[in-house]
Amino acid sequence: MNAHTSFLRRALTVTLATALSLGSLAAFAQTLQKVKSAGELRIGVAPGDPWYYRDPVADKWTGLGVLLGEQVAKEMGVKMTPVETTWGNSVAALQSGQIDAMFVLDATEERKKALDFPANPLLWYAQGVLTKDGLVAKNWADLDKPEVRIGVALGTATDRDLTVRLPKAKIERFTNTDETVAAFMSGRVDAIGFYHPALVIAYSKIRKGKVVVPQPVVALSTSVGIRREADTAFRDQLNTIIGKLYTSGQTQALYAQYLKTKGVDPATVPGVMKETLGQ
Repeated sequence: MNAHTSFLRRALTVTLATALSLGSLAAFAQTLQKVKSAGELRIGVAPGDPWYYRDPVADKWTGLGVLLGEQVAKEMGVKMTPVETTWGNSVAALQSGQIDAMFVLDATEERKKALDFPANPLLWYAQGVLTKDGLVAKNWADLDKPEVRIGVALGTATDRDLTVRLPKAKIERFTNTDETVAAFMSGRVDAIGFYHPALVIAYSKIRKGKVVVPQPVVALSTSVGIRREADTAFRDQLNTIIGKLYTSGQTQALYAQYLKTKGVDPATVPGVMKETLGQ
């Protein structure tokens, strides 16, 4: 076999392999078509209130992520089906086709390497504090005092952020969120820091203190993780729908609806729209 023939065979082999690979991808990747054909949108659900919560009484999943999933499915003309997964396994579940979407999944640079995300934000959450009664926290500077004790979960993004943001305050670190909340309940700290939706859920359980998003607001957007595909029809339609839900105020309305099931007056806590955070 001469060099020229060998080269041609290798080139043909690569070309065929590439064609087969692209063909397989195209066959697997038509998410919107599969959703329409099956008549259902499968969303991943994993413990993490207020996004996902399994009601032990009704034995069903609820939460803002579920409510948003239902609305998106309705707009697509299909039903929403929850599929249990874990946060750590959500990327693999999407890639393998076990689920079609994972709501409230942050579009980090690392995840963008494996998944696709719509351009419009799903909602916003902010660095917040649950403060004891009487503690002023309109601005972060109000908390940056030696006499103010703030509890955080060790090693979290909040721990890192508040350590830098509040160098004069006394930062108390606890093993996990439950221990942090317990320290607040017992009066060992004057406030606890975390992203504000989780603090609202903590408040709904202990009925103590006030959830505040101090100025300047430190806000992050979250999104919907989906499979990366050559055909962007599913992503494009999803982007349009979540943009419509957000700008119309329906996303915030669904959040308020869910908080009422927790016995929380939504007018008394920060919402999930960037435009209103810190007001």
